[in-house]
Amino acid sequence: MSASTPLPDARTRLARAAVDAFAARGFHGTTTRDISTTAGMSPAALYVHHRSKEELLFELAHAGHLRVLELVRSSVARSGDPLTQAGDLVEDFVRDHAVSHTGARVINYELAALSEEHRSEILAVRHEIDLVLREVVERGVEAGVFSTPDPHMTSLAILSLGIDVARWYRDEGRWTPDEVAAHYRLLALRMLGT
Repeated sequence: MSASTPLPDARTRLARAAVDAFAARGFHGTTTRDISTTAGMSPAALYVHHRSKEELLFELAHAGHLRVLELVRSSVARSGDPLTQAGDLVEDFVRDHAVSHTGARVINYELAALSEEHRSEILAVRHEIDLVLREVVERGVEAGVFSTPDPHMTSLAILSLGIDVARWYRDEGRWTPDEVAAHYRLLALRMLGT
């Protein structure tokens, strides 16, 4: 970083530090001091910007899920053909979970640490993500493009596979995000009977 490049603002530094800490130690194994220290701030700095560690996790999860919802909607909007829509959605979804694997792992696998109210808000966004793919699959079945006895369950299975990429993907691994995304597109379309 050059001398002319401004440092990220405090909230951004705390968010990045929280993702790294939650990924390394889990939500319950991470202290507010861990987050603040990693962000290069005083131990009490988190409370200047967030009421609690749980609220910080919620904000990360909420922003991340809303971003993914926009991503899948944009994927589907590029075409009117269910086959292309499903393939593009899966490829974009999986690539995103590979590229952003650390943050995606935190916001998908630490949800149990959220309060009931916050978890409900995240689950509502996840439901919207599910609906985007399910509607594509249902239209594909009606058009005779897809063959699956249960479009709802198949959609959930496809999204679950994509989410799990964040659990196992590593930057130094064998495959690039594009390779994983292309392969998952193939797997998903086979699951849809194409």
